[in-house]
Amino acid sequence: MTILCVRFRLPPMYEAALPGLLGLLEEFTPVVEALPPDGALADLGGAERYFGRSAVELASVIRVRALARYGVDCVIGAGPGPMLARVALRDARPGVTCAVPEDAVAEFLAGKPVAALPGIGAATARTLGEYGLDTLGLVAAAPLSTLQRLIGAKAGRELREKAAGVDRGRVVPNAVARSLMTERAFGIDELDPVRHRGALLSAAEEIGARLRAVEKVCRTLTLTVRYADRSATTRSRTLKEPTAHSAALARAAYDMYESLGLQRARVRALALRAEGLTPADQASHQLTFDPVDEKARRLEEVADRARAKFGPRAVMPGSLGRRGGGPASSHGSRAA
Repeated sequence: MTILCVRFRLPPMYEAALPGLLGLLEEFTPVVEALPPDGALADLGGAERYFGRSAVELASVIRVRALARYGVDCVIGAGPGPMLARVALRDARPGVTCAVPEDAVAEFLAGKPVAALPGIGAATARTLGEYGLDTLGLVAAAPLSTLQRLIGAKAGRELREKAAGVDRGRVVPNAVARSLMTERAFGIDELDPVRHRGALLSAAEEIGARLRAVEKVCRTLTLTVRYADRSATTRSRTLKEPTAHSAALARAAYDMYESLGLQRARVRALALRAEGLTPADQASHQLTFDPVDEKARRLEEVADRARAKFGPRAVMPGSLGRRGGGPASSHGSRAA
């Protein structure tokens, strides 16, 4: 078993890219555990055999794809378990993956400070240091009774195991997200309300498509407007009913935008976040006999099938929602 611990070097403004980057990892393995706000664990146990490459080689491919698709670099640690991969991450740097050798785990850990282990806080490290146990090698060699007397029975036993390289952790996929976010950043500070609305339409369609792809609906939609002076305004709206319908999300986004009363505002970016996600089959919906609304939903189904078959660019942003607002923005998006 080989685990990667990946930390993406995301600028604060682009934190919305994380879900897309997690999707990149899922191209190699379905066993991916998100570590918000900027990291993840990935179990490559089967991927190494399937692709015929080592974990370090796959890490290089992941790094190149993250740079090519998102312009985001990353640092990667690799190890036989999640804890060891996290420890390795401390020694990794952009362009160089740090890997813990399976046949020399104890030697790799021996000279590292106690605080290098995940979950070991400053107080515990200070307590051990006062008794000369300031490296993992010294902790692994210490009598169990001594460690238990210093930090407790259970904690002492677990610490000694970890210091010796025993990693009982596993990667727990957490594909059920509590929220979905996407951002539209303008190439230059944008004054035109039509382009603002076009960006909102594009973002709402992306959020809707992603919700439908994971068979979720959202209860709350949040709009964040970032301005040229780096300030920001946030508005949230609880929807009349949980939905993944792009047109409904776009209408809510437009309403929040209009409520801000922006006049000649220099907008740098617009972001939408869908929150309160629940399974679509557990949500109740009000029946409607509006033929236009029903037609829009059928078009969404067709577009979703096209995206699933040909990729996310198979349907141009805004092509399904012209009735709801201005033209779709042509600038790039970052999903998180």
